[in-house]
Amino acid sequence: MTSTVKIPQGDDTMKVELTIKEAMALAGIKFHSNHNVEVSAKRKIQEALDNQYHLDERRPVN
Repeated sequence: MTSTVKIPQGDDTMKVELTIKEAMALAGIKFHSNHNVEVSAKRKIQEALDNQYHLDERRPVN
């Protein structure tokens, strides 16, 4: 069974300020000595989405 997900305003843009390390972590580079870099970047993006689209569902940040 295949379902289609539609995201209203999915082509809109938003700005999120990340450090270079956070951007690298989201691009897949691993910081073995500091996992918090990736967590911080994901948290910033989640907060920006929450603020812009008023998302109610809370998901844990890995």
